[in-house]
Amino acid sequence: MRYLTFALAKGRLAKKTLKLFEEMGIDCHEALDPDTRKLIFINEEHKLRFFLAKASDVPTYVEYGAADCGVVGLDTILEEGRSLYEVMDLGFGKCRMCVCGPESARELLKRNEIIRVASKYPNIAKNYFFEKKNQTVEIIKLNGSVELAPIVDLAEVIVDIVETGSTLKENGLTVLEEICPLSARVVVNRVSLKLEHDRIKGLLDKINELISND
Repeated sequence: MRYLTFALAKGRLAKKTLKLFEEMGIDCHEALDPDTRKLIFINEEHKLRFFLAKASDVPTYVEYGAADCGVVGLDTILEEGRSLYEVMDLGFGKCRMCVCGPESARELLKRNEIIRVASKYPNIAKNYFFEKKNQTVEIIKLNGSVELAPIVDLAEVIVDIVETGSTLKENGLTVLEEICPLSARVVVNRVSLKLEHDRIKGLLDKINELISND
């Protein structure tokens, strides 16, 4: 039997996913060790392999079959636009993708004016403004603190993830429009789902049972 390989987004999502596997009786203690230098973790008993990757790389590993399955936030799935199956909402890592800015920018959004939008998620921003709102905007890709953009007049609004909204508040910004709710999702390689359908479905059923009982 070949190994079933999981790519997990580093950080909180990986920790929560590995704890789920532990609850299912699949030993992941090595991967949960904060001091480990290992890149790949193997569970011989269940023929499973896990590796941790940067969130934005998880859909790539899954699309190309380097991983059969992945766990990553919906924001990354939407931004990367890879060819894969999104099969389960794990219900944790909940937050929202929103258009944010100073209160004064609300009118610009209502009037469909041409504005500048700063975001780490240019594809999500493009899709929202061009496809859903039919509004012409200039999108500026940033990698760091996007909250800075409206403050220094780089952009009128930003598109970003909002958890509590406290960072926005501290910087005089607010949520102006909600694009979509986000959470951790399981994605599966298209070929793997055919070849390993029963094994993958068996694991997903167990995960579903666990999260339904929580």
